[in-house]
Amino acid sequence: MDVRQFDFELPERLIAQTPLPERTGSRLMTLDRRSGAIGHHRFSELADFLHPGDVLVINDTRVIPARLFGVKADTGAKAEVLLLKELGDDRWEALVKPGKRLRAGAVIAFGGESPDAAPLMTARVEEEKEAGMRVLRFAYRGIFQELLDRLGHMPLPPYIKEQLQDRERYQTVYAAHAGSAAAPTAGLHFTKEYLQAIRDKGVHIAPVTLHVGLGTFRPVTAERVEEHRMHAEYFRLPAATADMLNEAKAQGRRVIAVGTTSVRTLETAAARSEGKPLTETGGWTDIFIYPGYTFRIVDAMLTNFHLPRSTLLMLVSAFAGRERVLAAYREAVREEYRFFSFGDAMFIY
Repeated sequence: MDVRQFDFELPERLIAQTPLPERTGSRLMTLDRRSGAIGHHRFSELADFLHPGDVLVINDTRVIPARLFGVKADTGAKAEVLLLKELGDDRWEALVKPGKRLRAGAVIAFGGESPDAAPLMTARVEEEKEAGMRVLRFAYRGIFQELLDRLGHMPLPPYIKEQLQDRERYQTVYAAHAGSAAAPTAGLHFTKEYLQAIRDKGVHIAPVTLHVGLGTFRPVTAERVEEHRMHAEYFRLPAATADMLNEAKAQGRRVIAVGTTSVRTLETAAARSEGKPLTETGGWTDIFIYPGYTFRIVDAMLTNFHLPRSTLLMLVSAFAGRERVLAAYREAVREEYRFFSFGDAMFIY
């Protein structure tokens, strides 16, 4: 399948660069994946499309301040690090800039209070990998997470030019388990009060965890979809969520995934169960969902509007059909919906 089949015209002005003041203030497009019918609503109307007994699955990962700015210890040249995957023993897989100058053995220093002061933390390049990827080993005094909170910056998408004044605006209100290099952005629309209103309607809310990394936002550079390889990301399906999902499926109730990361977690767990009831599971997933995929557990999804040729658009197209999704996207462009991380929402059922 040619990646150009997932192209569409997206004016740059529609890529949202700042969050709306109110989380629930976004617009909401609805798409009936069977008929192709499209509706235009506010996000605050989402509850009208949820039924008592539905299970709403949320990704409770928490974004860490994963972007670090430092200097090469030997030359003082600027260096940038984006932490992606914790490997243990103070080792991380990371994207680095400039990759050509950060070869094996190079040391990056972070947080010196003055040019002559000792750095608060250093990272040595242990291994060079493809496309700017490196394995780094950190050295520091104290607690790594505290230093990261002090020195790190939120890893906002590159099209967002300014750092957020409030870091929590790039976290979901239910974020719990630290480890992501990007937010599961479909969840950014919810407030605690709106989630409670959804519960009050009889909808069950069930958490999973997928730490968002390169696998989610890595661009597709291959000419054919099938040739793209996802980068593995850590996930966990808790036992209580597995039990809730098993009961819902047995009773014919809907499982609704909030975001593509929740979809990938649920479908990974379902594939591992091999047709048997879900059980607690976790580990690494590099599942790549594109048209032709058969969904095992997800009945509906809430997602944002994604960029052309992205793996996220391919996943949504697998769920609702490429032609219907692209038709909906063309209407979203005409109606000037906001796209990507801080953009508007889409409910596909």
